[in-house]
Amino acid sequence: MMGDAKPPLLEVAALEKQFPGVRALHNVQLTLAEGEVLAVVGENGAGKSTLMKILAGVHTADSGVVRLDGQAIQLRSVREAQSHGIALIHQELNLASNLDIAANIFLGNERHQSGFLSREQMHAEAAGHLKRVGLDFPTDTLVADLTIGHQQLIEIAKALSVDARVIIMDEPTSSLSQRETQNLFGVVNDLRSQGISIIYISHRLGEVNELADRVTILRDGENAGELAKEDISHDAMVKLMVGRDVSRFYQRNSAEPGEVVLEAARLRTSAHPHRELSFTVRRGEIVGIAGLVGAGRTELLQTIFGVTPAVGGQLKLEGREMRPQKPVEAIDAGIALAPEDRKQHGLILQMTVRENASLPRLRVDQKMGAIDFQSEMDVAHEAVEQMNVKTPHLEQVLQYLSGGNQQKVVLGKWLAMKPRLLLLDEPTRGIDVGSKQEIYSLMEQLAAEGVAILFVSSEMEEVLGMADRALVMHEGAITGELGRSQLTEEAVMQLATGSQIAA
Repeated sequence: MMGDAKPPLLEVAALEKQFPGVRALHNVQLTLAEGEVLAVVGENGAGKSTLMKILAGVHTADSGVVRLDGQAIQLRSVREAQSHGIALIHQELNLASNLDIAANIFLGNERHQSGFLSREQMHAEAAGHLKRVGLDFPTDTLVADLTIGHQQLIEIAKALSVDARVIIMDEPTSSLSQRETQNLFGVVNDLRSQGISIIYISHRLGEVNELADRVTILRDGENAGELAKEDISHDAMVKLMVGRDVSRFYQRNSAEPGEVVLEAARLRTSAHPHRELSFTVRRGEIVGIAGLVGAGRTELLQTIFGVTPAVGGQLKLEGREMRPQKPVEAIDAGIALAPEDRKQHGLILQMTVRENASLPRLRVDQKMGAIDFQSEMDVAHEAVEQMNVKTPHLEQVLQYLSGGNQQKVVLGKWLAMKPRLLLLDEPTRGIDVGSKQEIYSLMEQLAAEGVAILFVSSEMEEVLGMADRALVMHEGAITGELGRSQLTEEAVMQLATGSQIAA
């Protein structure tokens, strides 16, 4: 697409970005030609979103250069990026549902005449932008009255209103039906023919194969490879997305699992009500749930724990049917959940270690309306000892502990309840290597004691290293189950991206 003398429309060179304790991007390179659809793919945490937010002016790079038409540009804000013709359409649509189409298209970029808002001009221009994306709605239609697919096209029209030359689409089809997806593809192809360039991020590799002119693959914040149009295939992308050595931190000694503790039969969650999930978890077994963002893993754990009740199917705990409508019912049955976001859902940071560690037992430790403080101290002391929580005393306010020690408190409070089934959602997210090893050792110890463990992790090596067996999810469905001898990064990614050939 590019002539010999003509520079790329957009070029990224030696881009670096660090967040506290995390190297998000290292020496990242990217080029984009005029009228090209470039797909950017990679596992969770590969750096895709960080790179796109830098290009859109949401984040600023620590170093490196971005060039447009061969000239270095600054991208210090969203408005500055838009002034260069770069627009980002977020996965979570950024529209005001109580405003009409025209108001949304020009939100923050309103048209004025003689110092007054010119609604007539905005509606006239909005009609032209709608036509470019194949919509013929009246421009005074409320966005709340549109389908998600149509709202996605309004976002594209909004990008066109700032004369975007580069439109970044982050998982644009994640909430769309098949028909809406095909409609979006038609719009993307029309934009390409008009010379507008698209950066397309998607976990749906079939879409990438159908739509992209070229693919850039990121892995661990670095370039992992690039595929020309003729080389794009599901297998080729997966091979470049994976390939790390499995961490040396895992020392699994799998034992023969016991009887079935949890059985799900045609279970349907509210997040994916048309998908049926069937699986078992046995006593002394560690079962991993792998998948990409949006696969429905967290929602599955929340359904088992009663946070969002099931909409169909059956759950059995040790042979007895159960249908928890709220977490307290799951807790009474012997189920514990360490949630993904410990600060929002697992802890009360302004309270002490003592208060947090004893929270699940407060309702059974009350006597005549008063808390049994001695019982509370005993439970907290046991949790701190068992989990090796590093705290100066039990009255330490939790927010001043490290992330690893906060996570240990989350686990310790549930272990004091002696659960039969332990649900772990991203159990080592955001904690240091030493604390990770302690949590892995604890999981091993609990399994040896007969606890059934079901855990979600976006860290591939964690699934490979800790799971006796892995369930792999894609778009709300279990696409395959892999035994320990079958667990490889490539096999997991094949299933996680919708292929069942590795099942």
